Amino acid sequence: MPTQVTRTYLELGSPAELRAAPAPEPGPKIERVDDCPASFYRYLYTEVGRAFRWTDRLPWSDEAIRAHLADPAVSLWVLTWQAAPAGYFELKRHDDRSVEIAYFGLLPEYTGRGWGKYLLSEAVGAAWQGGPSRVWLHTCTLDHPAALPNYLRRGFRAVREEWYAVE
Repeated sequence: MPTQVTRTYLELGSPAELRAAPAPEPGPKIERVDDCPASFYRYLYTEVGRAFRWTDRLPWSDEAIRAHLADPAVSLWVLTWQAAPAGYFELKRHDDRSVEIAYFGLLPEYTGRGWGKYLLSEAVGAAWQGGPSRVWLHTCTLDHPAALPNYLRRGFRAVREEWYAVE
């Protein structure tokens, strides 16, 4: 029986709209990753998205991943704790001068620590670098239950919803 899913698009229209979360103490580290190996990208995508049915990029070849990450409009940022990956976000600049937080999340072992709100705040800060027209993302009812409330608490406003079914 298909599962009905609601996808919600959210945006910030200016940097001033962000209600940033403070850095946790002791805090994890966030760094931009250039020249990311395809295997590491695949690991992040698979492990962060496993429980939430992230499947669209699973069939990508190493070449497809390398080409995607080589696109100057794409940047990858990794959250680490004591040198271990704990989460990541991916930004994508679009032709309309917007920046999308295309992927965002924590590995399961790191949820429940308040790091999601911090990682989102840092993702938004990185997205505003370069002066985009807006920062946006989408989430759905398959995502972690704290995802939508986190986006709303950080200042994002819902601008559109759509519905679809998954098997």
